Amino acid sequence: MDQKIENLSKISGKMLLFGGVYSNLQALEALKQIAEKEQITPENCICTGDIVGYCAQPEETVQLFKLWGAKSIVGNVEIQLRANAADCGCDFREGSRCDDFSQQWYPYAQSKLSENSLDFLKTLPNYINFTYANKNVSVVHGSYFNVSEFIFKSTDWHIKKPNFSATKSDVIVAGHCGLPFNNLHENKIWLNPGVIGMPANDGNPDVWYVILDDEKDVFNFTHKTLTYNYKLTSKLMQNGLLPKEYSRTIVTGIWDNTEILPAIESGLQGFGIQL
Repeated sequence: MDQKIENLSKISGKMLLFGGVYSNLQALEALKQIAEKEQITPENCICTGDIVGYCAQPEETVQLFKLWGAKSIVGNVEIQLRANAADCGCDFREGSRCDDFSQQWYPYAQSKLSENSLDFLKTLPNYINFTYANKNVSVVHGSYFNVSEFIFKSTDWHIKKPNFSATKSDVIVAGHCGLPFNNLHENKIWLNPGVIGMPANDGNPDVWYVILDDEKDVFNFTHKTLTYNYKLTSKLMQNGLLPKEYSRTIVTGIWDNTEILPAIESGLQGFGIQL
């Protein structure tokens, strides 16, 4: 499928950035309430992809997202689902625990999504570009070059830098890795708002998002935590069809394994997020 880019031109006012809903309906409901409380319009709410994932309510989550009217790009999961592919395309190492788990949750998600939801996923672009507070912003999933590339705060800048040149951007908003972070270098910003569908391996069930503010025409961002009904999410996942380890993570805030993490991020497990 051809790469689709959505250009939103200039955006002003508060924005809400988030990623990885992962079929977590309760987290999406809570985030939508935050947007409404902060009076952030749906078109100023942008997801970095993977609306569908590990949790128990893929169909309900896609339908709520569609009803809300927020923006999103495709994650690797959406790309695979709408192509009726056999796996999630997460780029997990073959035979790893994450790979084994994906052979449970991905077919489950496939089996639950309606044609209406799949049609909606087919409308999502690969990238979103916009201007905010005099900065050019591009939204990608993993990276501009690879939707499944894991980019972390500790990832060398020389790996991040080409993304800014290719997109002609001052700010890259990215997802996929599951951890919130910001990396400022050479007047450029790599900003990952984190995901709302799973905790950030910090020992806390709360999840993460970002608020942008353009007061005085300055690009301001604030990482925020979201409290939601995680106990219900975990209970719904205990259906015998999804990995029990993921339902446990929802409650404990600790990942089952750190296979995808570089040494620095792996060593921070359970110690809180370093921003």
